[in-house]
Amino acid sequence: MEIKGSTALVTGGNRGIGEAFVRVLLAADAAKVYVGSRDIGAAAELVAEFPGRCAAIELDITDDREVIAATQLCGDINLLINNAGYFANKTLIGAPDMSAAREEMNVNYFGTLAMCRAFAPVLARNGGGAIVNVLSAAALVNLPVMGGYGPSKAAARSLCAGVRAELADQHTQVIALIVGSVDTRMAAHVQGAKESPDDIARAGLRAVKQGIDELDTDAMAIGVRAALALDPKALERRMAKLLKATNISTGK
Repeated sequence: MEIKGSTALVTGGNRGIGEAFVRVLLAADAAKVYVGSRDIGAAAELVAEFPGRCAAIELDITDDREVIAATQLCGDINLLINNAGYFANKTLIGAPDMSAAREEMNVNYFGTLAMCRAFAPVLARNGGGAIVNVLSAAALVNLPVMGGYGPSKAAARSLCAGVRAELADQHTQVIALIVGSVDTRMAAHVQGAKESPDDIARAGLRAVKQGIDELDTDAMAIGVRAALALDPKALERRMAKLLKATNISTGK
């Protein structure tokens, strides 16, 4: 689909990759972009910077009432960017309880599913459009240092195929973006090279325009997929070694 003239909703759009999507969409001549944020005030600067083309809505994707309200406020969209996510930075076994893993699954999987379900009829009414789900290289291979984050993103990746099949007849594209390490607050603890959020957003829009179902957005994501294809067990062992080399919070 074409970005020019489109109307989009970006969840978690007030910072990081979400903010980059808002800016890149508007630079590509999207007609309007809704910025979904749990704190509507956090999007105030974007709204002021792009008067008439950018609107903020209060949206917690794990709150069913707010999700349904968003469909009323954003009933004109034909592009949904499911960017909102949560990383608890706790391991699976070492954490004191399962609350972190449950919240990661609640936001990253169930929240994304809730948005897809709620906005599927909206997209159908508006010609089909597209859904972009911002995932992670951790959806391809488990990173034990990331605890429940990887499993939640792997579940969301599987979700993409199911939603794509269900929405095929209404001509809605469903795209999975596989993202590596990006220079955002969520990845502040990560060492090494990081991609620009703008580059990730531009890759996402390229997937929309070209109808690509799943796209590795950066060098790290491409490298992980290549290593997985070459020797999956060697990659698993390499990821496991990071547990001893990383000062991750276990909750103990």
